Amino acid sequence: MIIPKKKLTAIKGIAFDFDGVFTDNLVYVMQNGDEAVACNRSDGMGIRMLLTAGVPLVIISTEENPIVTVRGAKLNLEVIQGVVDKLPRLVDWAVQNGLSLDQIAFVGNDVNDMQCLKSAGLGIAVADAYPIALDAADFVLTKKGGHGAVREIADLWLDANLEVAN
Repeated sequence: MIIPKKKLTAIKGIAFDFDGVFTDNLVYVMQNGDEAVACNRSDGMGIRMLLTAGVPLVIISTEENPIVTVRGAKLNLEVIQGVVDKLPRLVDWAVQNGLSLDQIAFVGNDVNDMQCLKSAGLGIAVADAYPIALDAADFVLTKKGGHGAVREIADLWLDANLEVAN
């Protein structure tokens, strides 16, 4: 499945789930209770390139976790955490950025992302998303969460939009 360039050029902002998108959905629990996750550095470069292009970006996460805060700060991303119902927060974020839902891509992987996947202008699931999220998405990436999925959508968006600019 290929995202039509027309669809990508209509997207002006991108929202991401964190666990299962920026990570492989695994959590490492230390014996003292601390948690750790692995993130892909190429995803970070994709975020940097999107921000340089002026694309508004946000992480919207159900879980409230300092790991998300730290990763978001390192990548200079807005982070909204502890969100049970993501869609109203996505709508608020879109309005704050002067965008409609049709201009937003949402990248997710699980049942708590379904409403956003269905309501955004472009619902995107990572390759290893749960079947319910795969069914809700308009497009499925070739990369798994935590293994370059964020970079894949960044490259796709940049390729489509830079081609239009040139």
